Amino acid sequence: MVQDRLRIGLISEHASPLAHAGSVDAGGQNIYVSQVARALAAMGHQVDVLTRRDDPALPAVVDVRPGMRVIHIDAGPPEFVPKEDLLQHMPAFTRAARHLMQRSVGYDLIHANFFMSGWVGLALRHIFEVPLVMTFHALGLVRREHQGSADTFPEARIGIERRIVQGADCLIAECPQDRDDLLRLYGARPEGIRTVPCGVDLATFGPRDRLQARRRLGLADDEFVVLQLGRLVPRKGIDNVIRAVGLMDPALKPRLLVVGGESVEPDEARTPEIARLRALARRCGVEERVTFTGRRDVAELPEYYAAADVFVTTPAYEPFGITPLEAMACGTPVVGSAVGGIQYSVVDGVTGYLVPPQDPAALADRLAWLQANPALRLALGRAGVARVRSHFTWDRVARELAAVYQAVVAAEAALVPRSAALHRAAHTRPSGTGKPVQQAVVMAAVPRGVGA
Repeated sequence: MVQDRLRIGLISEHASPLAHAGSVDAGGQNIYVSQVARALAAMGHQVDVLTRRDDPALPAVVDVRPGMRVIHIDAGPPEFVPKEDLLQHMPAFTRAARHLMQRSVGYDLIHANFFMSGWVGLALRHIFEVPLVMTFHALGLVRREHQGSADTFPEARIGIERRIVQGADCLIAECPQDRDDLLRLYGARPEGIRTVPCGVDLATFGPRDRLQARRRLGLADDEFVVLQLGRLVPRKGIDNVIRAVGLMDPALKPRLLVVGGESVEPDEARTPEIARLRALARRCGVEERVTFTGRRDVAELPEYYAAADVFVTTPAYEPFGITPLEAMACGTPVVGSAVGGIQYSVVDGVTGYLVPPQDPAALADRLAWLQANPALRLALGRAGVARVRSHFTWDRVARELAAVYQAVVAAEAALVPRSAALHRAAHTRPSGTGKPVQQAVVMAAVPRGVGA
């Protein structure tokens, strides 16, 4: 009999729900994992997020809210490691997670996020015969199509992704483009894919008074404020936005705010991308019109969205993109690239506009049009709020994911009695020489009400 309340192991090897979003290697996946876990826990499910320890001071287990905990897994050095270099530590992550599941925690299913978590999840799926749900967040072959030699992930990534596609019980596509890429590039089975988008936290992001927000941020009332917010990395296309501002008539008083980075104050040493973008702004003659704010906490972001006349995001590719949803939730129109998830979340001519990526002239044209039509900006903003509230809430995302979970658990139960699978796993000793999860972690991670 399928349980209504599930014990879920949510694996996210490099993207901790406790990290500062917008810092290096911390972006949409961190937000996704955090919000999905919180919403599932609010529904009554027991959720453990397994993520790699990247700081020796981190506690073994963090109780985030009733029903949701973060378990820090010892795998590799307890310090920041770029995600491109983490694959070598996944065997240790797997051994630690296996030890955890053998000694204390039995999950009804595993939901892995990103290909390295999928590698771990596939191994645990074979050991424990527990269903595996997979969200890639980004696909290696898609990344290579757009980045070419700039992609520094190991070659093994592609083979791992192919094995996950064939071995997972269900693949979660975040938008129609994601689904098409899984079919086109990886030969996924159509019946094995479910499309469930990302969401936005409506308790945090909502409409605010624009003039008041501008005064609090020290922005002039008569400036046309263009906002770019998120991770400061080349693939986000911020250079395209700077070039577009450079093509606009200075009489329109465009002001580009760039929010993000590794520190609260913009620091070129800690965020090298700032130096590159500042140099570009100088070459384009708009250095005085481009402001780098540094990183801001989530609670501060609605003020920036509200103060802006338009939010812009024009990457060459984007698997989904949560920032356009945040902007729309705040009533700010969005101009985005007609790629990936952006072309799904932003409705061209209704909640904003879609433009070709790496086309600053097209972007400048849309920005000038919006500057000249304030009533249109308001109408697009209202439509954005309505679209987010009806389609992209985390509660709705969690309900759709829970339905997927129940279906794969029911299908697995029809094939393998869970008690037999757990009995076999309990009598299988871990292999290898990797350091197991500390006993304190194991004991602290036992969910209330779960027997030995």
